Amino acid sequence: MGVIQIAELQPHSRNVDEVLHELNTSVTGLSREEATERLVRFGRNTLPRAKPPSIQMLFLRQFLSPLIYVLLAAAAVSFILEKMTDAIFILAVLLINAIIGTAQEYSAERNIESLRDLVRTYARVVREGESFEVDAEDCVPGDIVLIEEGMKVPADLRLLETHALEVDESLLTGESTPVSKDASAVLKWNASLGDRINMAFAGTIVTRGRGRGVVVATGRDTELGRLAGSLTDVESAKPPLTRRMEVFSGNIAKAVLIAVMLIIAIEVRRGVDAAQVFVQSVALAVSAIPEGLPVALTVVLAVAVNRMARRNVIVRRMIAVETLGSCDFIASDKTGTLTMNELTARLIAVPGHGYMEVTGEGISPEGEIRTAHGKPTEDEEFLINRIVTAAALCNEAFFGMRDGRWVHHGDTVDVALLVMAHKAGVRQADIAPKYPLVAQIPFASERKFAATLNRMDGRLIAFVKGAPETLLDMCDRVVTIDGEAPLDRDAIERCASEMANNGYRVLAVADGPLESDDEFSDKRLRGLTFLGLIGMIDPLRPEAKPAVARCRKAGIQVAMVTGDHPITALAIARELGMARSMEEVITGPELKKAELIGNDAFDELVRRARVFARVEPRQKLDIIQSLMRLGHTVAVTGDGANDAPAMRAAHVGVAMGKSGTDIAKESAELVITDDNFASIVAGVEEGRVAYSNVRKVIFLLVSTGAAEIVLFFLALFAAVPLPLLAVQLLWLNLVTNGIQHIGLALEPAEGDEMRRPPRPQREGIFNRIMIERILLSSIVMGGIAFMLYRYLLSTGSSLDEARNSTMLLMVLFENIQVFNSRSELRSAFSMSPLRNPILFFGTLGAQMIHIIAMYSPWLSRVLNIGPVSPEHWARLLALALTILITMEAYKMVRRRIAVG
Repeated sequence: MGVIQIAELQPHSRNVDEVLHELNTSVTGLSREEATERLVRFGRNTLPRAKPPSIQMLFLRQFLSPLIYVLLAAAAVSFILEKMTDAIFILAVLLINAIIGTAQEYSAERNIESLRDLVRTYARVVREGESFEVDAEDCVPGDIVLIEEGMKVPADLRLLETHALEVDESLLTGESTPVSKDASAVLKWNASLGDRINMAFAGTIVTRGRGRGVVVATGRDTELGRLAGSLTDVESAKPPLTRRMEVFSGNIAKAVLIAVMLIIAIEVRRGVDAAQVFVQSVALAVSAIPEGLPVALTVVLAVAVNRMARRNVIVRRMIAVETLGSCDFIASDKTGTLTMNELTARLIAVPGHGYMEVTGEGISPEGEIRTAHGKPTEDEEFLINRIVTAAALCNEAFFGMRDGRWVHHGDTVDVALLVMAHKAGVRQADIAPKYPLVAQIPFASERKFAATLNRMDGRLIAFVKGAPETLLDMCDRVVTIDGEAPLDRDAIERCASEMANNGYRVLAVADGPLESDDEFSDKRLRGLTFLGLIGMIDPLRPEAKPAVARCRKAGIQVAMVTGDHPITALAIARELGMARSMEEVITGPELKKAELIGNDAFDELVRRARVFARVEPRQKLDIIQSLMRLGHTVAVTGDGANDAPAMRAAHVGVAMGKSGTDIAKESAELVITDDNFASIVAGVEEGRVAYSNVRKVIFLLVSTGAAEIVLFFLALFAAVPLPLLAVQLLWLNLVTNGIQHIGLALEPAEGDEMRRPPRPQREGIFNRIMIERILLSSIVMGGIAFMLYRYLLSTGSSLDEARNSTMLLMVLFENIQVFNSRSELRSAFSMSPLRNPILFFGTLGAQMIHIIAMYSPWLSRVLNIGPVSPEHWARLLALALTILITMEAYKMVRRRIAVG
C-alpha cells in the first residue's frame, strides 16, 4: 500500500480486519524495518509543546510592574524639570535591572525545560510477533500496542482485544467515570468521542484490565493532538510560595508607599521643592520594596529543581519543593523502594515434602533446583515441573534471549517466576503455543491473585498464583509425591509463616480442571489442587538503612506500606531499624475492623504503626488521610494505578520512575528516577535547603530595605535634609541587590539540614526568628547610618560630603549583611566564603563597582559622590562591621536558647 490515509480511516466504524488491512499490518505487528520507515514518514509520536517565552518577551515582562510605572513617572518629571542627568540615570537603572531580571528568568526557564525530558513514557509494542518495550515517541501507525492497568495510552488505538478494560478519558471528555471498552463493537461513523468504546485515545489512563490495539494515529493526528493548541496556550500555575511572596511584596509596597506619602507631606510642608521630594521618595520606595523577590524565588526554586535532578529526583510540580521543607512523615512502599526490586525465587516448598533450593542470583537463567539430597528424583521432577508450568503459564512477563543477551520486561514477580521455570528446563515460549490461553483474570491488588485458563490435551485447566491465604480458599486438595491428598490448611499456613519469618516473599500456586470457559471468574475457582509455595527474596537496598536513620535524625517518621505478609514485612522493617515488634505492625483486616468503629479508633491504630501489611489499595488512601488528620505533613511513595488516590491526597506524592505506572507518575509531584528510598531522603534534604535559601533571600532584601526606611524616618524626626538623593538610592538598590540575592539563591547546604526538626506545618516564613533578625539588623544599620550622617553635618561637613559617606556606609552595611544572611544560627566565621564563589566574588564586585563610580568623572557627577581617603574608608568599614558583631551576638544568644 502506498500512502495510509489515516485521516479518512474512521476506525471506530470499521471492524478489526478492515482496520488492519487499511494500515497494512497484522496482529503480529510490523517488521522492525517497516516501523523505522514509518517513523521517518509520520514523525515522532509527540504533541506540540508550548514554546518557552522568548528573551524579548522576558525582557518586556520586567517592565510590567506598578513600581516600574512609578519610576517611569519619576523619569518623566525629571525630564520636565530639565534634570536630564537624573532622568537618564533612572532609565539606565531600569534598563540594567531589566537585563539582570531577564538573564535570571531565562536561565531558570531553560533549566526547568531541560528537565522535562528526564521522565519518559514507554509503550509495549508487538513487532514480528514479539513484544518490546519502546519509547512511546517511537510508536507508529500500524504498531500493535499492549495496554494494562496503570498505563497511559501512547497513541490513538483501535482496540483488537479487551479484558475487563476500563479507561479514564476525562482528559478528553471531562467525564470522570472510567469507560468500559469493547473491541468487538463496530459503531456509526458519527459516534461521539465518549461513545467510541472500541477505541483508546492517546493521553488517557487505563484504570482497570488490559487490552491490545493497533495504532491508528500518532502525535498531532490524535484526538489529544487536535486539542494541543488550546492546551499549550494555558499558562502554568505559579508555585504557592511565589504567589504568597508576590502578595507579600504588594503588602510591603503599600506600607512603603504610605511611608513615602508621609515623607512627601512633611518635606513639602518644610518648604522643600515638591518635584525633588517626589523623585526622591519614588527612589526610596523602589529601593525599600523587594520588587526582585518573585524573580529571586523563581531562581531559588529552579536551582532546587536542578539540584534534585542531579540526585535522581525529578520535580513535576514546583509546589513539592516548598512542601518538602515541612515533611515529617514518609509512607513508603517496600518493593523497589526499600528493596532492590530484583526478586529471585530461592525456595520451593511442597507440603509434606520439605524445601527445595533454587540456585542462582538475579535475572539470570544460570542455576538449578535442588532437593535436600541433591538432584531431584523422577517423582520430585514431576512435582517441580507441575509447579513451574503453572508459574510460567499464569504469567504476563517476558524473559528470553534477544540480540545475544537476556532481556526481560513485565512485573518483577512474573519475571522471577519465568527465570525459575527456565532453571527447571521449562520455557514460556515453548509451552505457551502448546497450551493456548482461553481466558484470564489479571492480577489486581484487591484480589491478591491472578489466573489463566489454558487448553491442555483437550481439557480446560486453570492455573492460579497469589497470596497463600487467598489460594487456600480455592483449594480442597494438595499435591504430594504419592499423588493428591486432602488439603492440610494448618500445615501449609505454618510453612508459609516460617518462610515469611525468614524474610521471604511467599507466593502460592495451584491448578485444576474446569468444565467450561463460561464467565471465567474467581467464583469458578473452587476445588483446585494446591501445588506449593515459592519463596522469593528481594534484597534490601544498601542505601536504605542509612537513609531511614537519617530520617530519624531529621525528625521524620518512616512507615512501610505493603501488601506482603506481616511477618515478612516485620523482618525487613527490623533490618531497616524501622520497627522492632509485632505491636508496631497493623494489617489490612485490623484496619477494616477499626474503620467500622470510627475515625478515632482508626487513627489510634495508625498512630502506633510503623508497618502496614496485607494492605488493600483503598486502605493506603485511608492511612494517608489518617496521618494527615493526626497533623503530619505526609510524603507517600507509589508505583501502581492503585497508589494514585493516596498520592493525590498526600501533601507530596512520589512516583517510581523505573517501575512506576504512568498513572502513578501523573499523580505525583516528584518522580524518583532510580526507585531508591535514599533518593527520596535526598529530595527532602534539597527541599529543606531550598526553603532555607528562600528565607535567606527574603531576609536580605527586607532587612536592607527596612534599614533605608529607618534612616529616612530618623532624618525626618531630626528635621535634617534627607540623607540620600534619588539617584543615590537607585544606585544603592542596583549595586547591592543586583547580584547578591541571586548568590544567596545558589547557597549550598549548611550541612545540618537533616539534623533539624521539620518545619511546623502552619509556620509562616516570617516566624519569630525572622522578625527579630529583620528588626534588629534594620534598626542597627539605619540607626548607625543616621548617627554618622548627623555627626558629619554637625562637625562642618557639607551636605554632599555627608551623603557621600552615608551612602558608602550603606553599601558596606549591605555587603556585610549578605554574609549574615547565609545562616540564621551559624556563625558567619564558620562558613567559608569560597563555598559560594558567586556570592563572595559578586559581593566584592559590588563594592568595587561603587569604588569605581566614586572615581569615575561621569558617574561621580551623576551620583553626586566622590572618592574618600583609605583611612576614611577603613573607619566606615569598622562602623559597618557593627552589623556583623550585632548579628553574631544575636546568633550566639539564640543558639544558647535552643540548647537550653
